[in-house]
Amino acid sequence: MNDIRNDVRNDVRSASRNLIGDALHRSVRRNPGKEALRFQARSWSYARLDAAANRVANQLLGLGLQSGDRVAAYGRNSDAYVILWLGCVRAGLIHVPINYALIDSELRYIVEQSGARALFCDTDIASHVQALGPTLACEWQGTLHGGDGAHDVLAWADTPGRDTAPALDIDEESIAQLLYTSGTTAAPKGAMMSHRALLAEYTSTLLATDIKPGDRSLASLPLYHSAQMHVFLMPQLLVGATTIIVPAPQAELCFELIAAEKITSFFAPPTVWISFLRHPAFGNSDLSSLEKGYYGASIMPVAVVQELAARLPALQLYNCYGQSEIAPLATVLRPEEHAERPASAGRPIFNVETRIVDTDMKDVPPGEMGEIVHRSPQLMSGYWNKPEETASTFADGWFRSGDVGYVDEAGYLYITDRIKDVIKTGGVLVSSRDVEEALYTHPAVAEVAVVALPDERWIEIVAAVVALKQDATASADELMAHAREHLAAFKVPKRIFFVEDMPRNASGKLLKRELRRIYSA
Repeated sequence: MNDIRNDVRNDVRSASRNLIGDALHRSVRRNPGKEALRFQARSWSYARLDAAANRVANQLLGLGLQSGDRVAAYGRNSDAYVILWLGCVRAGLIHVPINYALIDSELRYIVEQSGARALFCDTDIASHVQALGPTLACEWQGTLHGGDGAHDVLAWADTPGRDTAPALDIDEESIAQLLYTSGTTAAPKGAMMSHRALLAEYTSTLLATDIKPGDRSLASLPLYHSAQMHVFLMPQLLVGATTIIVPAPQAELCFELIAAEKITSFFAPPTVWISFLRHPAFGNSDLSSLEKGYYGASIMPVAVVQELAARLPALQLYNCYGQSEIAPLATVLRPEEHAERPASAGRPIFNVETRIVDTDMKDVPPGEMGEIVHRSPQLMSGYWNKPEETASTFADGWFRSGDVGYVDEAGYLYITDRIKDVIKTGGVLVSSRDVEEALYTHPAVAEVAVVALPDERWIEIVAAVVALKQDATASADELMAHAREHLAAFKVPKRIFFVEDMPRNASGKLLKRELRRIYSA
């Protein structure tokens, strides 16, 4: 009798299991012949993608890897990159995406801190792995695509083999991915994202962002970054949409593909949208197929939102705010909300609860700035092998984001800064965003970043780094005078620097830490 009960219990558990691979398989059953992915000349139907993920999963396990082992992915956007990720989740392995710009000690740190037993990379950056030498604690090394075939993900995916998913006893709390933070102030931390957390985020995303089966999306931002992978690519796969992948958000290539492929959906951080608006080909490109434009990863200036809406009036805009530790989407400002609140990051999505608190974790009134905290099934399970950092990030059952913001009376969130980016000048706090918004209203300004620089008298001063529009001119004195028309005197930049290009990471996010380093010297 006990054996029968155990069999029934196992059958029920198996029938009701909900892992990322299960969710993808349901989409495959609905859309077997539809195009799921395309990269360069390679196209993958949903059925073919499903078989490829299973082949790669079985090959990974055939190496001797076991559920819970870590597999590092070190490469640019490609179909093989996606297939390795899907193979890992099918095999119960933990995927470790690594920024392909990292080299030397930064690359070694993530591989070794994660305890990765296998690493797959692009052939053109394999030399960075080889340079680490035989001391790198990683048992298997292979390529994502274009390798010799023995340990090449694309070769595995294309070779008929075991096309069924491995039979494994893993559950929703199993870790699917380690998402490493950027490490701006300390060593990077690996946020442990479970199947349950990511699936909760996919549900929230689908409800908040109107991703539909008929969407044709262009994925140009790095897939190692959680936004492109988990807010867009994965939800699109789960509903049966089509995604065309390119290695990077190169303006002319994106314009060409949007026109030729009738792309309806595109995501980019503000820096990329700004670069598109400033590109000479923007005004002459056919972008009429675009229906949904998503932005996030950093604060979008209101002036840029308004310019984008004016130049592409049919485009529905979505502001997406969050961070890796919450999988990563937390709030969304929908298209119908932009006209009234263009500076807002929107309201919490389906599976997220958000508060603004003071240093004692008490709620602050609407309009008053405080730290943004979240409670959600989307949250990470903690930082990999960093219990102290995990403990300091959670307080009273809430996740502390490290972002500063406020809510209005209707509950709409406004992001003002990262805590580390708030400027304390002469004992008074200044939000860098307030200063940036004021300078963006000057007609000559293409891009601006405001940072704190050390000062003997004021301890910190407000400094602005400005890139001007093509053929535009403006002096530092002119911009300071413009700022005085919009800001209190203590917020006006005391120093203004001009640059042609801002420093950015591979996902397009502007690196204020680099500006602080350059101009503090």
